[in-house]
Amino acid sequence: MDINDVRGLGSVFALAAMLGIFWWAYGSSRKQRFDEDAEIPFLDDDDGSVYDDKDRSK
Repeated sequence: MDINDVRGLGSVFALAAMLGIFWWAYGSSRKQRFDEDAEIPFLDDDDGSVYDDKDRSK
């Protein structure tokens, strides 16, 4: 086994990892959760609190 075999196995592993991430991210069983999470930035804050950049302890 030389360095080219190791590089080839690394490429196969990287491809398998990428395909696994795509399968996880675009799987139909997670679509509802991701759609709900996509709406989070548009939700109103009901507590009325305002945070400034100087006070990050809140």
